[in-house]
Amino acid sequence: MITRRNFLHQVGTAGATLSFLDAFPMPVTTDAAAGFSLTVLATNWGFSGDWEAFAKKTAEAGYDGVEVWVPQQDKERDAFLSAMNKYELQFGLLCGGSDSNPVKHEEQYIAALNKAFKLQPLYINSHSGKDYFSFEVSQKIIEASYKLSAEHAIPVFHETHRGRILYSAPVAKNFMDAIPDLRLTLDISHWCNVHESYLADQAETIQLALSRADHIHARIGHPEGPQVNDPRAPEWKDAFQAHLNWWDHIVAQKKKDGKRLTILTEFGPADYMPTLPYTRQPLADQWEINAYMKDFLRKRYA
Repeated sequence: MITRRNFLHQVGTAGATLSFLDAFPMPVTTDAAAGFSLTVLATNWGFSGDWEAFAKKTAEAGYDGVEVWVPQQDKERDAFLSAMNKYELQFGLLCGGSDSNPVKHEEQYIAALNKAFKLQPLYINSHSGKDYFSFEVSQKIIEASYKLSAEHAIPVFHETHRGRILYSAPVAKNFMDAIPDLRLTLDISHWCNVHESYLADQAETIQLALSRADHIHARIGHPEGPQVNDPRAPEWKDAFQAHLNWWDHIVAQKKKDGKRLTILTEFGPADYMPTLPYTRQPLADQWEINAYMKDFLRKRYA
């Protein structure tokens, strides 16, 4: 009889020993120019413990740091900073607004940015605007973030995320064309889902997006969803390879230019992670998958 525990053990064991991942062709290697660095970060999405427990687990797993939503309360902020300092972890911060009213939304977003800048993160990743905001409103939000970014000398990246300003490739192209300084957090899994494809018919736009990407959310999507159930499973080989092709391009450019690249391993918990019916039990172990991706990407891009 196959119990859930046996099933998950079998999945995990198979994932750890699958050989097809080792068969992916490695990117053409070139000497990295001075200044290049690769920083791999963990997400606390789905983690139920406090900052101390999360930081300890992150450090023990060998991550360089974390990416989390900016702490809103002073007590939470102090606990977060204490844990980061104790375990010598770097951090990026997430900011965004939630209100459907554009004016209130921008106020929320700017307030969050100001809190984040005070903590001196490596960068700020923005869940910017709403997908139904007008072009003019959205452009104003993006440009406001860059004014603050310049004042604080901390980069702000805008994420290619469903439900946000850059939810689709052609919409993002319009903003990239209009805002030459627009820099991206590339989570291209969202676009695979939005366009129900691996984007082969939008090559010019994808190349432009790759050239604007300074931060990667390393999750693997597919035409029917933003996250495969387990990237180690052989049925997702084509999806994995498509994402590697995009990431390889970004890494190669950063190495050539001698610039820092940050990567967040961002496979999510249930219900982002597909689940079993009736029980909502996840089909795979989220933390294990993200740790696997960390090691895979370090080996590939070191």
